[in-house]
Amino acid sequence: MKEFSVIIVDDHPVVREGYRRLIDLQPGLKIVGEAEDARTAYAQFRALKPDVVVMDVTLPGASGIEAVRHIRQYDDSARIVVFTMHLSAAFALKAIKAGATSYITKCSDPKTLIEAIFGALQGRTVISPDVIEAIARDRVSGMRSGLADLSPRQTEILCLLARGWPAERVAEELAISQKTVRNNHYQIKSILGLETDAQLVWFALETGLLQAV
Repeated sequence: MKEFSVIIVDDHPVVREGYRRLIDLQPGLKIVGEAEDARTAYAQFRALKPDVVVMDVTLPGASGIEAVRHIRQYDDSARIVVFTMHLSAAFALKAIKAGATSYITKCSDPKTLIEAIFGALQGRTVISPDVIEAIARDRVSGMRSGLADLSPRQTEILCLLARGWPAERVAEELAISQKTVRNNHYQIKSILGLETDAQLVWFALETGLLQAV
């Protein structure tokens, strides 16, 4: 049986090991590389030319969605499965728009990830059921949340700030400066028309972002 190569991108070594065990057990799939950030992921993709990339969204430095966009700019036929904790219609739509083949949450049954990988190899898009439900709710409600106006990085910062994280902790988690966090904090409130952090938290609750991180 032909073996298809896979690289996994996640900033947590324990999580990558879990990916490796799951994927390596599947006949026809072989892990050929790992990366912990967007820059390494791009370098690994160019060097190893994998058949599929399994990509997390939240990475130190550039986000996973930015990594998807960068890889697809280099190779528009790249197959990228986003595998993330972010259960959000906005995140999913941003990822697909950036060029992701599929979008699966880490709350999904493990077999959904394997289905998404093989689906990508066959040219199919696989969206996990919980994300499909979130997208449907977003569309049915007809409520424009404003998330579409935020960049992927701003959406990540919003998620963490809404959890009550101070700027210092957000900066450390995302490997950016505290000044960048504070500037984005101000821009997020301006874009969304919010005046206080309490309103920011309420917005995150209403749009489901607090359930996504």
